[in-house]
Amino acid sequence: MDFKSSEPTLAAGPRSEDALPATATAAVKVVVVGGFGVGKTTLVGSVSEIRPLTTEETMTQAGVGIDDTAGVSTKSSTTVAMDFGRISINEELVLYLFGTPGQERFWFLWRGLFEGALGAVVLVDTRRLEVSFDVIGRLEERGVPFVVAINSFPSAPGYPVNELRAALDLPDSVPIVSCDARDRTSSRDVLLTLMRYLQSLAMSHVS
Repeated sequence: MDFKSSEPTLAAGPRSEDALPATATAAVKVVVVGGFGVGKTTLVGSVSEIRPLTTEETMTQAGVGIDDTAGVSTKSSTTVAMDFGRISINEELVLYLFGTPGQERFWFLWRGLFEGALGAVVLVDTRRLEVSFDVIGRLEERGVPFVVAINSFPSAPGYPVNELRAALDLPDSVPIVSCDARDRTSSRDVLLTLMRYLQSLAMSHVS
């Protein structure tokens, strides 16, 4: 009678393309936040130069009545811990990206994810602006600098920047940009906007 081998299967190691560039001299931690279903996992996955780490799980009946799925009723999976990716801004500077869970019941994980973060990207869906209010409030309470990226969903209404700024109660200094989280170039431009904003804040403190 034949039996399957009990020899352990060796796990695949990191790919050569996932290795940190030898020219990298500085690394910055950036957090991607937003309400449930606004595109955080998509953005991290589209822009990451390494194979992204995700903790997506299939949504079940257990979340009915707990998770607010208004406007995203077709969503079948959700991040339950974090997403992780990496992108080189130039030969020396590397960004480590951490995507947070969008569901409020997983927000207790935010404390660890924000430890050591230099700044954040807030992804916003204009069809559900209200899911961004608590997220922005938490960042302001923590004193974390952030930029707002309006994710371009096909059915999402467009609004002038001044109206969005008023609706989200944002000061004039906080950048608001549009993006397509599915597109690597668009997502990269959001991160560059954050880097420029952080640099301007650092320069203002120096002066």
